[in-house]
Amino acid sequence: MLPTGRFAPSPTGPLHFGSLVTAVASYLSARSKYGRWLVRIEDLDPPRIQAGATESILHTLKQYGFEWDGEIIFQSSPTRQAAYTEALMQLQPYSYPCYCSRKHLQQNAQQGRFGAIYADTCRSRPQIPNPQATAIRIKTPDETIGFHDLIYGDYAQQLHAEIGDFVIKRADGLWAYQLAVVVDDADQGITEVVRGADLLDNTPRQIYLQSLLGYATPHYAHIPLVLDTQGQKLSKQTYAPALPLDEHSIRHNLYQALKFLNQNPPDELRTTPMKAIWDWSIQHWSFNGLRPQQMTADLDLVQTP
Repeated sequence: MLPTGRFAPSPTGPLHFGSLVTAVASYLSARSKYGRWLVRIEDLDPPRIQAGATESILHTLKQYGFEWDGEIIFQSSPTRQAAYTEALMQLQPYSYPCYCSRKHLQQNAQQGRFGAIYADTCRSRPQIPNPQATAIRIKTPDETIGFHDLIYGDYAQQLHAEIGDFVIKRADGLWAYQLAVVVDDADQGITEVVRGADLLDNTPRQIYLQSLLGYATPHYAHIPLVLDTQGQKLSKQTYAPALPLDEHSIRHNLYQALKFLNQNPPDELRTTPMKAIWDWSIQHWSFNGLRPQQMTADLDLVQTP
């Protein structure tokens, strides 16, 4: 199978330097193996979508020299919604409705290192006819789910003890990220997932769903997070500045992304045409310099005010 990677932003705001680092890493990993690189817009949660964000994201990617293969997939499309419904039906023997309110969950859930652990309240509960709000949970096994990450090494979770039965469809009718991303990656033929380290602890859940659905498991690499000077992850929620789009800033920030990713770019790349930056980066790409820690963005970035 042709190596295939992807970049899957949520349209909740413009791309920032943290987004750029993830996009660069996933792009170079795929292109260095002469593989495909796909773009998917993860617009599952309408209340969080920002008007014009999708257009801004795609325009920024183009301006920074990214070239993707095939058509862009939108999770909100009828085709994807039908695919999630089909997967849910396939998972029916392993899932059940959950009637717990947010208040009940807050009061009864034990807190673990990954957050609240569901207490199996509805696992054996009789079904309620015509409930107003029902989430769907997947039964988790009493076993360890592990994988080898290209940066973090061996990583594992005791799914039932540390996470509990998790939601695959929300009570408000929206699809949970865990299910949608697994179905999308399988349908798009994704062979490697290169994404931020904040998603590392999601991976055992996704591997478990892959096993239930009969999907292949991609290779995973979780990129260290870019932190601001206060130690917070650069994100739209922390008002990370949008990437500027003038030619000098683009070349400069691509160079800084390579520097953050420990690719040791030569100084002359700062002033070379953008194509030369990409050509050098694809030829020299390696995960070997990356270490599993968060890194402060004390780089000399050019950002929008």
